[in-house]
Amino acid sequence: MTSTTDATSSRPGDSDNYGELRAQLATLTTEAFRPELSEIDRLPTLEIARIMNGEDASVPAAVAEQLPAIAAAIDGTAERMARGGRLIYAGAGTAGRLGVLDASECPPTFNTDPSEVVGLIAGGPSAMVTAVEGAEDSKKLAAEDLDALELTEDDVVVGISASGRTPYAIGAVEHAKERYGALTIGLSCNADSALAAAAEHGIEVVVGPELLTGSTRLKAGTAQKLVLNMLSTITMIRLGKTYGNLMVDVRASNEKLRARSRRIVSLATGAADEEIETALAATDGEVKNAILTILGGVDAATAAELLAASSGHLRTALDAARTT
Repeated sequence: MTSTTDATSSRPGDSDNYGELRAQLATLTTEAFRPELSEIDRLPTLEIARIMNGEDASVPAAVAEQLPAIAAAIDGTAERMARGGRLIYAGAGTAGRLGVLDASECPPTFNTDPSEVVGLIAGGPSAMVTAVEGAEDSKKLAAEDLDALELTEDDVVVGISASGRTPYAIGAVEHAKERYGALTIGLSCNADSALAAAAEHGIEVVVGPELLTGSTRLKAGTAQKLVLNMLSTITMIRLGKTYGNLMVDVRASNEKLRARSRRIVSLATGAADEEIETALAATDGEVKNAILTILGGVDAATAAELLAASSGHLRTALDAARTT
């Protein structure tokens, strides 16, 4: 299914609006037509797969060109979230779905509260599976969605749009910045986009024309997913949600995650199974606390106090435990 994320709807017969829209789309790299692929439907399936795989292989290089901008946005995000702010994604269509996906992965991975990382999609939850006509064209709707969250200056709002011209995404960053003084990030896949210009941190990953003309769920969607992975993951690393490359804030909500919890404690401490089970039982299954009791030689209550004093940073808490 081709994404309609970045198309502005026009009413039948509204020829002036349609002509303007066509002119706008013609300037976008993500909408460019590739004549060399005009008979791709005639090719063998394996050859189409090879072409598509080659297209996908170009995405990481495009992301790499934006790493300084991405890193600056992450540092700003971590600083705000350390003060109690939230990370809020706002987009329409495919871009909105990617934001909702990234937000929904944070609670089980990093033990965040669902309110800490939020995904807003134009048209509301039903737009995850069904297009909501006109929703992406409304800056007002974006403002209303943000107002409902009672935004503060410590929050971070990330507008996501492949074209960089979607009104919902642009309206979100404009409203967040102008009314609340929140930190704003604009993620798009076209250079010199209106979204990047509206945001404090503009990230423009230019992946080029799509295999299917205008289908920004392809390379553009992959690029956006890679950047969102970095934004949430590295922010959580900066907030002390990991110990090295171990997910020490993982929430053990099922048997697989409970097994993973035991393995993480084992990798972090090298302790015997019996000691690990005792530590997890004493700390109500909290991986970070269990590691601290073993490596720091403290009881569960002291571990909780040290982690609270260090804002959840395990290395800092370990240093404190070893000096007491």
